[in-house]
Amino acid sequence: MSERSTTEWDASGQLEVLTFDIGDERLAIEAVSIREILDLLPETRVPGAAALVASVVNFRGKIIPIADLRVAFGMPIQEATADNRIVVIETELDGEATQIGLRTDKVHEVTILERARSSEPPVLGMRWRRQYVRELVRLAEDVVVIPDLANIFGAVPGAASTLQH
Repeated sequence: MSERSTTEWDASGQLEVLTFDIGDERLAIEAVSIREILDLLPETRVPGAAALVASVVNFRGKIIPIADLRVAFGMPIQEATADNRIVVIETELDGEATQIGLRTDKVHEVTILERARSSEPPVLGMRWRRQYVRELVRLAEDVVVIPDLANIFGAVPGAASTLQH
């Protein structure tokens, strides 16, 4: 099990993020990691691939693995809707910049989170693996989950070679 990644808050204790929904949960990814927000594209299943990244899309001639965070968080898989989007992020896996598409139920907005309103995930009371959550942040009436993508994708067997194209 790898150690939890830390959130890169700026000097004033703020973090610019893109918020999106997966199921009833609001998640956030640092805005600097976002490369594209796409409508759903035709996906090609990859035989033998891990359930988390079981398919790829062809976008502008580049093959991008598609991750379904529902799998990591043990949530039921849902049928696609008109609100679904693919958020293409760039993250580092085993020292290499890798683009991955995250399937989302609905993309919301780019917003600023405040470090003063954040906390580490509790030891008890979480329905997800604690190592998959970097921080929880209160935003208005919601609690926003900042997922630990390094731990999520690091748990995929052969992640670095599987996800890099």
